[in-house]
Amino acid sequence: MSAGASIRLDFGSSPEDHDKEAPLREDIRLLGRLLGEVIREHAGSGVFELVEATRREAISARRNGSGEEALFARLDALEERDALHVIRSLILFHLLANVAEDVHHTRRRRHHRLLGSPPQPGSLRYAFDRLRHDGVDPRRVREVLADALVAPVITAHPTEVRRKTVLDAHREIARLLDRRDRPSMLESERTEWKRALRLQILRLWQTAMVRLSRLRLRDEINEALGYYELSLLEEAPAIHQALTEEIRRHWPDAHPPSRPVLRMGSWIGGDRDGNPFVTADVVRYAVGRQSTVALGHHLGELDRLGRDLSMSTRLVSPSPELLALAEASEDTSPFRQDEPYRRALRGMHARLAATAADLVGDVPGRAPHATLSAYLEPEDLSRDLAVVDASLRSHGASSIADDRLAALRRAVDVFGFHLCSLDLRQNADVHEVVVGELLAQAGLTADYADMGEDERVALLTAELRTARPLVGRRAALSEETVGELAILHAAHEAIERLGPQAIPQYVISKCDAVSDLLEVALLLREVGLLRPGTSVPLPLQIVPLFETIDDLRNAGTTLRDLLTIDLWNEWVRSRDGVQEVMLGYSDSNKDGGYLAANWATYRAELDLVAVAREHGVRLRLFHGRGGTVGRGGGPSYDAILAQAPGSVAGALRITEQGEMVAAKYAEPDLARRNLEALVAATLEASCLDVEGLGADAPEAYALMGDLAQRACDAYRSLVYETPGFPEWFRAATPISEIAALNIGSRPASRRSSDRIADLRAIPWVFSWSQCRIMLPGWFGAGTALESWVGTDEDRIERLRALYARWPFLRTVLSNMGMVLAKSDMEIARRYAALVPDTGLGRRVFDVITAEHDRTVRMLLAVTQQTTLLSDNVSLARSIGHRFPYLDPLNHLQVSLLRRFRAGDRDPLVQRGIQLTLNGLATGLRNSG
Repeated sequence: MSAGASIRLDFGSSPEDHDKEAPLREDIRLLGRLLGEVIREHAGSGVFELVEATRREAISARRNGSGEEALFARLDALEERDALHVIRSLILFHLLANVAEDVHHTRRRRHHRLLGSPPQPGSLRYAFDRLRHDGVDPRRVREVLADALVAPVITAHPTEVRRKTVLDAHREIARLLDRRDRPSMLESERTEWKRALRLQILRLWQTAMVRLSRLRLRDEINEALGYYELSLLEEAPAIHQALTEEIRRHWPDAHPPSRPVLRMGSWIGGDRDGNPFVTADVVRYAVGRQSTVALGHHLGELDRLGRDLSMSTRLVSPSPELLALAEASEDTSPFRQDEPYRRALRGMHARLAATAADLVGDVPGRAPHATLSAYLEPEDLSRDLAVVDASLRSHGASSIADDRLAALRRAVDVFGFHLCSLDLRQNADVHEVVVGELLAQAGLTADYADMGEDERVALLTAELRTARPLVGRRAALSEETVGELAILHAAHEAIERLGPQAIPQYVISKCDAVSDLLEVALLLREVGLLRPGTSVPLPLQIVPLFETIDDLRNAGTTLRDLLTIDLWNEWVRSRDGVQEVMLGYSDSNKDGGYLAANWATYRAELDLVAVAREHGVRLRLFHGRGGTVGRGGGPSYDAILAQAPGSVAGALRITEQGEMVAAKYAEPDLARRNLEALVAATLEASCLDVEGLGADAPEAYALMGDLAQRACDAYRSLVYETPGFPEWFRAATPISEIAALNIGSRPASRRSSDRIADLRAIPWVFSWSQCRIMLPGWFGAGTALESWVGTDEDRIERLRALYARWPFLRTVLSNMGMVLAKSDMEIARRYAALVPDTGLGRRVFDVITAEHDRTVRMLLAVTQQTTLLSDNVSLARSIGHRFPYLDPLNHLQVSLLRRFRAGDRDPLVQRGIQLTLNGLATGLRNSG
């Protein structure tokens, strides 16, 4: 292949880069060359030249600030098939650049470890060093870890636009690039290595980037479970071992936590808020598939251990307990009579196989050699594994016990037989309707919906003191009520089979009153999940989700009112005195804008902590964060350290959503880094004064409250008070086309409506990302800062001092800077031109651009930076080099949207729109 068959990817290739970027540049050049070869060979020289010319002109236009009109005119004139070739090429540019950057980051971390470099923030070693340096009492660390819980909760939302097939190729290319560092690779091996890389790129070129049909919930469940096979089954338990090692490194006599700190969770199959496809059968399927993955892993590891542990009684003396396990195995093979470990492990395999048959109706992997009694609890399996461990150590095989066996013991502790917790979620409005129907059927009241809050609380509290259900199983109920009760019956079945850890939380969306929580308690009692008068009357946490600005402002009051109810307090005490509360970042942002939402969340945390202390309750917060800054995204480690004082306290649950699930958990090294960062940040935030405001806190809070209100007023003035804004939004962004993209099982709106308030926060943010405005991540902040500062130099100095001192403000402004750096008002102008009413189009866009300029100016003034992201050179460089490859995608999207909305229903036009949505999300990375 000639040297001309090469497409240069310029990401990260500026001459001023340090040598540390050289491997990244080499990887990117190689991938670009191989992609060029594939395009030329399989699409023809004409397509190759078209793609290469587009690339060159886009780079030139960016660098010189001119020439984009000629480029865009040529793109407008393309036939649909040629446009699709350009779009697909640009998508692959971004995908390959993403792979190269991820591998490079892993390479750099490995290099630092080999050099013995100081531990980096986000690592457990750094966290423990910091605790010791700051003089934290080891007893305080042990106290925090004794009851600690860090739970990433994987959710399925329509922002992960890449197919699993594409993600698989991504991972294989990453694996191949990682092999490049082997110094001893022979020339023949290098040739084969390049051939394998080229095959993966060819595979991507010939794979459709978008699905023909919308994902089903079962598909989403299985795709999420794939991340356990890829990384989580190995890396989640490894965190517990790393934690144990750090404790022993600093305090040799200290005991590690007796139970795992890190546990996984999921919403997929249990979150039915606005998703009519979540049914009782889906809940059963989700719980069953999760259990199958856990049991399959444990069975496979027992099988491998049975092959590994070949010790003979002619050479070692196992413990009597181990010999008893071997005798109980019913393994009578003469070939293993002197190999008690193998016999014992075969017996354990058979018992766990019986467990699997009972729990999920199937035995993953190899069939057992005999039918033995099932393990009833994970603890039963753990006890037998402990026997194997103790026996190995008794005859000098500790190093063997510390290998695969130790990993399996940790996995059983972390995953049990259920793998991960499945949360249930539903909207409070649905509960109100269902409970109203049940109360009417029971003859207690026919007008529940018209009752005031005090009347509702009195009625529900009185009813919850009794154990009798309101209606019988054969009662004639509406379809909605039947469906809701069926889901709760399915949850009851799961808890009976797998224990309360299978479904430990019920989250209430749009919760704004005590009655919202009592309604769920009543529904749980109706299916037998709430048992008044028993020692553990309520095995589930009923979790209020506060997600609008007003709900967050009133969160402390709502919790105080709830905890004044004696009955509720009894339930909390029966669950170790823990009350979980969820905070929503997405809807609060859509409600009041970026600055107001972040401050409302922080202020709610302060209020909730105070109320929990007042009532002697342990507060556990659940953070509903998305991938983008507009939905609470940003680096997790920084975000946790920026929480309000006292709000972490050793416990943290946090959602992992959209494309960030693949970004964090598709590779073992990435998964380890992200899981470790969550645990490290939780430990630091629980043991240290990370806020650092001291006596100045009240003044800082008052200042932020003032800024937040100013920002909220500016945001709502545009989004909710500007005539024609909903029409502008739907015309200037691809929101309608996003709703049709086959990327998730959930509808884009909670109900059939064109109102902004009814639109889900995820497609709302995704739409703004596509048109490069990124409005949810910054709008209103510029007005707030400028109007508060005015011409007072002392005020700007106060803000600068707070920025340097307060992690909350520093994180908020840093994340906003990242969003602003990814925005582009000139590209956005082309989307604004899609608005049919040109006067409306100009009026709204002028407001947006003026606020954008104001926000950038004020951000730089406060941070004292000369350019956006000047404090993050590598990210700035990556974003800057991506822009020339994003610009043609944006323009082709605008061009195709214009054709489609003018009535062109050519399937290639629709496919092109879907592909540009995919490509821009890939290039922007955290876009939804």
